[in-house]
Amino acid sequence: MQESISFEEMLAPDKPEMPEAYTERSAADLEAVFDVPVRISVVLGRTKMPVSELLRLDTGTVIELDRQVGEAVEIFVNDRLVARGEIVLVESKLGVTMTEIIKPQ
Repeated sequence: MQESISFEEMLAPDKPEMPEAYTERSAADLEAVFDVPVRISVVLGRTKMPVSELLRLDTGTVIELDRQVGEAVEIFVNDRLVARGEIVLVESKLGVTMTEIIKPQ
């Protein structure tokens, strides 16, 4: 299981200092990667079903997922879990408020 950190902990002022190797780099050193596109996916839930049931799906069919209403969704960047969040409505579009940042392993 991956260790997680809350968004608030990530922003906390008493957060330990970064190792010296990281603090020597500036934003200019990373400028080359700022325009690299990444794919962000939000997973509402998952389910399994046999192919026979999959073939019977039709317009209007409801697929039951493994999550409850209000339960956190998973946020992936290039297929890597990076955060969890809550679904929100932004004007007429869906959005996600990040509630937990996942620490890299």
